Amino acid sequence: MSDTGTTAHSGAGMDRKIERPRGRFGKREKRIAIGVGALLALLALWWAIPSANSLSVDADSVQTGKVVRAPFQDYVPLRAEVVPLHTTFVAAISGGQVGEVIAVDGAMVKKGQPLATLANPDLELEVATKSADIAGQLGNISSQRLTIQRNRLDTAQEVADAQNDLLKARTELQKKQTLFDKGIVNNAAVQPLKDEVAYQQKRVAALTQGRTEESATLSDQQARIGTTAAELNQSLAMVRHSLDALTIRAPADGRLTDFDLQPGQTLKPGDDVGQVDSEGQWKLSADVDQFYLGQAKVGQRATATIGDQAVSLHVIRILPQVTDGRFKVELGFDSAPPAGLNRGQTIDVRLVLGADRPAVVAPAGGWLDGGGSVAFVVAENGRSATRRTISTGRRNPDQVEVTSGLQPGETIVTSPIAADVKYDHLIIH
Repeated sequence: MSDTGTTAHSGAGMDRKIERPRGRFGKREKRIAIGVGALLALLALWWAIPSANSLSVDADSVQTGKVVRAPFQDYVPLRAEVVPLHTTFVAAISGGQVGEVIAVDGAMVKKGQPLATLANPDLELEVATKSADIAGQLGNISSQRLTIQRNRLDTAQEVADAQNDLLKARTELQKKQTLFDKGIVNNAAVQPLKDEVAYQQKRVAALTQGRTEESATLSDQQARIGTTAAELNQSLAMVRHSLDALTIRAPADGRLTDFDLQPGQTLKPGDDVGQVDSEGQWKLSADVDQFYLGQAKVGQRATATIGDQAVSLHVIRILPQVTDGRFKVELGFDSAPPAGLNRGQTIDVRLVLGADRPAVVAPAGGWLDGGGSVAFVVAENGRSATRRTISTGRRNPDQVEVTSGLQPGETIVTSPIAADVKYDHLIIH
């Protein structure tokens, strides 16, 4: 019994309910923790992977700048080249083969100085033929002039003869009239002489009138002959001058450049063979970005430092043709150019486009490569930037004038990434 009792008592102790120890979290808490972890993972993934309209960039590669209100310095820097103030091109007036090269490239020449000679047998034959033809026409004109002179002399002789005959008739009539008055002769002896005088008077009058009319006609004819002769002489001079065109001459005083003719070389009329540059007289030529084409004006001021000397210049010419996004301006010196300038020398120039005026300005940079119509505005926390459409105006190497879209105090991305307008947001990390 006792054993039985003892056994029963022991079993009763073994049948005691044992409770499972409780953990730190229950099932419900575990589910909540898993959900929160998944949400955080999704948020981290969303942060790490930008949206299709965003671009993730490294903070070290992003440059930024402040938009401020400040005086805008309206100028543009230029790299200008020293060029001759006047350049006259040398061209072959007539074609031919180079016979002798007289001048050398780089030499100082005087206007009219022979530079080279050409040979053109066909031209020489043509000149000889035309000269002979014109000479023949001039000979005919000389014959016509002699004929006119002879006609004048013949007419004058006829008038003189008629006047002499009239004088003789009057003398005879006077003698007969004296005898008639004395009764020595009758009227039959006087009347024929009276008729002769009347005839000679009419003859002299007719010849004198004819001579006047003929003189006017001959004067007109002589004038026309004179005009024709002058034209023929001019033509003859031009024909002979065409032979002189076989000698290439300097068109102006200066330094001969780009002159590289070789004996035996064949030239066509109008071929350029070199140029003459004004020596000691200079100007500057510079390429300007087409953005400034509407702002550049003749007469605008410019400054440069040549050596230790500050130099004042002004725009003397604008060539508006745009090539590779640039146009040319030419600058003249306000006073005598500094000594020692050489053709092709480069000089840094600051072209002043206008007076300094207060404006909303932003730093210049690669962000303007897209045209300056878009900027990325950086958030206050510096971890993102949003694309914004803006308008810009004047520019210089350090500043750009903002006419709309940005306010003083805002920060923008100034690195070239801002020019990529495919994205609306930048994620900076």
